Amino acid sequence: MRDTVFIRGLKIDAIIGIYSHERQTRQPLIVDLDMASDIRRAAATEDIADALDYEAISNRLYDYVSASEFQLIETLAERIAELVLAEFNVSWLRLTLHKPEAVARASDVGVVIERSADEHH
Repeated sequence: MRDTVFIRGLKIDAIIGIYSHERQTRQPLIVDLDMASDIRRAAATEDIADALDYEAISNRLYDYVSASEFQLIETLAERIAELVLAEFNVSWLRLTLHKPEAVARASDVGVVIERSADEHH
């Protein structure tokens, strides 16, 4: 199966960083997420219950990330991956977590991780 459901450019403001000014001011993070999902059943039934609900995932990530206060984006990326794999029956994901305001001379910095459900059991 090679079907992928994706979310691009999910902007969430959060407390993130190791420096004191980062601990006091929320800054934007941007989430891009690719998730393995067999879409054939949803395509056949046209029932959202058979689909990977990207709105529900987006809302869950927004709530989780905006309430978080991690120091490293690496930690936040791992926690997001664990959450999606555990709560949304996703077998594999690729997550890009952008921290666009972290380096003054760069337009964007971040991490990209890939995780699968069998790694987290």
